[in-house]
Amino acid sequence: MPRTVPQPRAEGRRATNHLAVIAQLRTTDLGRSIRFYVDVLGFELAFVHGDFYAGLSAGGQMLHLKRVDAPDPSIAFVAAGDHLHLYIETDDAASFAAAIVARGVALARPIQETAWGTREFVIRDDQGHTVHVAERLGDATGPPE
Repeated sequence: MPRTVPQPRAEGRRATNHLAVIAQLRTTDLGRSIRFYVDVLGFELAFVHGDFYAGLSAGGQMLHLKRVDAPDPSIAFVAAGDHLHLYIETDDAASFAAAIVARGVALARPIQETAWGTREFVIRDDQGHTVHVAERLGDATGPPE
């Protein structure tokens, strides 16, 4: 049975301008995770707060990292269910994938073109989080729900 997408109510208009939506990933080694996102994926370090929190930026967006004592329990669930922790858009998936592999990171899923009009590959970060990287092709709107 096809899924329907609920339509917003006219009276439910937002009362504020959203400035950002920021994801947070948990890490047991903040320094190693910062190095992964900066050295492998090309993010910029925006801030570090103490020894437990950091902000990274890429493409005008932010990602927060939080040091925790135990591995993120969602990692196995996300990998088993073909879900994702992060979805990164790039303008050249093939070149980005080659650069990532050259930096010693294996592709968890090789580059492929999708039915929804993207060229994508998947990697796992230093903690095991699933990261999809995609290039829009033509009029692509992103992955299906």
